[in-house]
Amino acid sequence: MEPIKVLIADDHVLYRAGVKTALSSKNDIVVIAEADNGMHLLTMLKTIQPDVILLDIQMPVMDGITTLPEIKKNWPDIKVIMLTMLEDHSMITKLMELGANSYLSKTSDIEVIYEAIKTCFEQDYFFNLLTNKALLTNLKQRHQVTPQKLVQQEAQLNDKEMLILKLMCEEKTTKEIADMVDLSPRTVEAIRDKLKVKTGAKSTAGLIMYAVKNNILNEER
Repeated sequence: MEPIKVLIADDHVLYRAGVKTALSSKNDIVVIAEADNGMHLLTMLKTIQPDVILLDIQMPVMDGITTLPEIKKNWPDIKVIMLTMLEDHSMITKLMELGANSYLSKTSDIEVIYEAIKTCFEQDYFFNLLTNKALLTNLKQRHQVTPQKLVQQEAQLNDKEMLILKLMCEEKTTKEIADMVDLSPRTVEAIRDKLKVKTGAKSTAGLIMYAVKNNILNEER
């Protein structure tokens, strides 16, 4: 397979250089270009097509928040990972709603950045503790809790499926979930696969996004 093509958009030259150098050790990723602001990035996208963009939120001329919707409108297949020094829950939620595929702190080590690039490319979204906490916090603040019966009716999830989905969102392993619900790991895996069919999710990340969108995490266990 061809390496994943990455473009870094950040106004800090040293940060771009550091990430590019670190990623150069990965055989399945190649940094094909760099931009120092959103306007520069959008101009570059007219001639080159990266698979994933690392997009800084705070840049001169045109920042990442303004640039993100333009990318998603004109190049919807490109995955965008937002980078920032700020851990602002409302900002994270806003960016995910605008189409961001993940959100990373600029203090993240290169292995986390590498994992995010790979996961976004392969599964559309990369969720971490920061994104999960932000999405849950803001949904609780902004929306009324969806009655459990309505959620169950929409995807026809039974109580056991709802519980396992919540535990998955809490990043429990298959074995941990199996122990907590008194089932075998194989049965938990089967329920997980059934959840994908019922919700239309293609991956675990898709299941988590479904749970967040439907306020399933807000329901009491």
